[in-house]
This record gives sequence, structure tokens and C-alpha cells, in this order.
Amino acid sequence: MDLTYSAEDEAFRAEVREWLADHLVGEWAALRGTGGNGRDHESYEGRLAWNRYLAKHGWTCLGWPEEHGGRGLPLFQQVIFHEEYARADAPVRINHLGEELLGPTLIAHGTDAQKERFLPKIVAVEELWCQGYSETGAGSDLAGVRTRARLDGDQWVVDGQKVWTSNAHLSDWCFVVCRTEPGSSRHHGLSYLLVPMKQPGVEVRPIQQLTGTSEFNEVFFDGAVTSADLVVGEPGDGWKVAMATLGFERGVSTIGQQVGFARELETVEEAARANGTIDDPDISSRLAQAHVGLEVLRLHALRTLSAYDSGSSGPEASVSKLLWARWHRDLGDLAMDVVGLAGLTTGADYALDRLQSLYLFSRADTIYGGSDEIQRNIIAERVLGLPREARA
Repeated sequence: MDLTYSAEDEAFRAEVREWLADHLVGEWAALRGTGGNGRDHESYEGRLAWNRYLAKHGWTCLGWPEEHGGRGLPLFQQVIFHEEYARADAPVRINHLGEELLGPTLIAHGTDAQKERFLPKIVAVEELWCQGYSETGAGSDLAGVRTRARLDGDQWVVDGQKVWTSNAHLSDWCFVVCRTEPGSSRHHGLSYLLVPMKQPGVEVRPIQQLTGTSEFNEVFFDGAVTSADLVVGEPGDGWKVAMATLGFERGVSTIGQQVGFARELETVEEAARANGTIDDPDISSRLAQAHVGLEVLRLHALRTLSAYDSGSSGPEASVSKLLWARWHRDLGDLAMDVVGLAGLTTGADYALDRLQSLYLFSRADTIYGGSDEIQRNIIAERVLGLPREARA
């Protein structure tokens, strides 16, 4: 893996850095640092307007082919954009699920009509998406979904429940994995449907988190409908399409995520310097370990992305979630050890500071997006070729 940036790459970095410096000013400057895990409610309308402003200036969907509204940028330039965006402390973008997950899935597996209908609105940030995967009895085990859909004339009728659906209360559409073949089980008989959220058959119930915020939701489908032609891939191919989406989830935006992690680590280190705990050998050692771990995450992500870009992806992606989830959870622990007893109290109306939010939200890191237990099973069975776990 060659990590050397070319002169063209460095020129692009300068372009991104200059554009952000010139435009993240005035009314937009107040949005710096807003959003993020446990803080999706912060300046939501302003961040949405900023995301649409980015779109008007050609800074969305950078890796998409030009014929689909993107810029067709090579991998390293996509990485550079996410690095510089995060380093500028720019507001967390609204359109991640549409731009990074559904859009690439439609480009790879959608019909021409689906691409024509949905991709332009994702590029322009005119329609927002959520992901209908997890269920109460099938969280990380996607093959166990029980939400069902039946074809009734020219439309699918959907019944069931999804949970942990990020920003469902703000979304226009949901890509939903449903069981469409009666009597089927596990990976068979699933379909990947595009379902409008704003209809009588959809009820969204926010779930209050430890952080006091509610970006996660339960979603109930009770006779919800969508057009018969809004199945991505063939009916019954839902597992294959859903796995493709999960592959895109490990994309270049993970680099920006890690730069965000670096900012959090800096905040923890600044707190340690301010209260003198940095002189504690244990705290000092753990801060050093966190810096080393973050560099390991960056290099591993670049290796994984390079493998994807060359079409030779291997086991690297299977361990990414395990690596960053445990690193980030440990950072939350370190943050509370740095602030000590002060971390046990909050401001009025449960007003958490940044380090408290970091700690509380990071408790979920090893669960959402595929729990550690499921990730280890995937590595054991599909990467190492060990015997499959016994199932009831």
C-alpha cells in the first residue's frame, strides 16, 4: 500500500482547505463543531442548510461517477476531503445514509429508473434517508428479520417493526430489509425495499438515550405501502444487496470519523493538562496508547480502502468495526478517569459536557453497527474458516 500523496493530491488538499476557510465563515461559522454521536440534534436546520450549500458548490457525492451527479474523484482525494473537512471542525453532515450507503447501493444494484428518481435528490440533499435493518429480535443478526412485505397488485404492503433507526423522525425515505417469501428463513427470501416514511402506515417513536437525546427510533410499519418497482435487485436478493450496503458503510467517511476521534482525544488531553492528571503515570500512559491506537486505526482504514479500490478486498474490513469501537469506548473511559468526580454531575436539565457525552454514547459503540460478538463470528466463520456456531 503506497500512502504517498501525489502533487495532484496535495493541490486538491489545498483547494479543499482554502474553500472551507473561505466559506465556513459568517452565519456558517456558528455551526463549527456541531453534530456528532449523541448530538445529532445540535443546529439541525443550520447543518441541513450547510449540507445543501455544500451540494450547490459540488462538495457532495465526491466519489460517485459523474454520470450520476458525482465528481468521480479517486480514493485518496476522497480521503483528503474527509480529513480536511473534519480538521476544519466543520459541522457533521446530515446526508450520510443517502450519500455514503444508499446512493452507492443504487449505483451498483438499482434500475435506471431508480437511479434517475433518487440519485439527483441525494446529491442535492433534497431527500433524507434512514436504514431499516435492526429489529428487536434481530439486531446484529440481519438474517433473522421478521418484518414482512407482500406484493399486492402494483405495490408492496409492509408490516413489522424496526429499531435503532437513526434519524427516522427526520427522514423522507427508508431502505428496508423485509421478508417477502412466506416460509423462508435466514438469508433466503429477503428483499430490499425503498419505503416512503411520510405516510399513514408508518409510525416513528423516538428512543431516549443515555445522552438525553433521541436520534434513535423505533419504526412501526402497519400496512405501509411502496411501489412494486421500488425493490432494489430482484425480490429475494435482499441479503446480497444489504451486504453491499454494509460494505459501503466502511467507506472513506471512516477517515473523517477518525479525525473526529483525534479531536476528541485532544479534548481529553487538554482536560488532563488543565487539571494536572496528565502527570499521573497511568493517565499519561493511556493517552500515549490512545495516540498509537488512533494511528493504527488510520493505517488499517487506508489499507482496507485501498483493497476495496483495487477490487481485492479481504479480511481487513471484517476487523475495522472491532478496532474502532473498542478504541472509542476506551477513550470514553479515559475521559471520565481524567475528569474524576466532576464527571458525575451535570448542569441544569441534564446538560452534559462534551466528555460526558463522549463517555455515555461510546457505551454503545461495541453494540451498534454489528455487535462485537457478531463481528467475531463473521471473522471466525467467513475469514478464518472455523466451524459455524451451533444455532437453535
